[in-house]
Amino acid sequence: MTDTPAPTPGTPGPDSPATGAPGADVPEDAIRPATPADVPAVKAVTDAAYHHYIERIGLVPAPMEADHAADVAAGRVFVTGDPVRGLVVVRTEPDHLYLDNIAVHPDAQGTGLGRRLLAFVEDRARALGLPEVRLLTNAMMWENQKMYAHYGYEVVERRIEGPYDRVHYRKSLP
Repeated sequence: MTDTPAPTPGTPGPDSPATGAPGADVPEDAIRPATPADVPAVKAVTDAAYHHYIERIGLVPAPMEADHAADVAAGRVFVTGDPVRGLVVVRTEPDHLYLDNIAVHPDAQGTGLGRRLLAFVEDRARALGLPEVRLLTNAMMWENQKMYAHYGYEVVERRIEGPYDRVHYRKSLP
């Protein structure tokens, strides 16, 4: 899962400045692997992005309860901004890339950052040779459902998982 394949054109490689290689001069808007030093920012951005949903869904959203340090240590978290303003958590599966979390700080919402992060995930799946991206969102997070539909994600199913009512999506990649 942490192996990095040869990059496709336009996708940064493991030693390119855009990935945040140690000592590299990384542009502020680059999307790079998170480091242990980013864990507090990953938690802060995730909490800020999801906090307003607590009242709506009546539960703490699952991303707010994730083990961010473990995700960072496993190489699953990619961040952007200095300070961090957005992030994705991905998991490589045999037949798809699973987008476990996408979070944009409220101060950066509406700037296109979420769209850039989603494109990054799709590019990463292609670079890994995976044919699709899968994700889910809470059924009460209707803004997310509109966004995923807009970007070509199709609903696979809606199901109750423990206390969560979730809508599962996928997008086949060209």
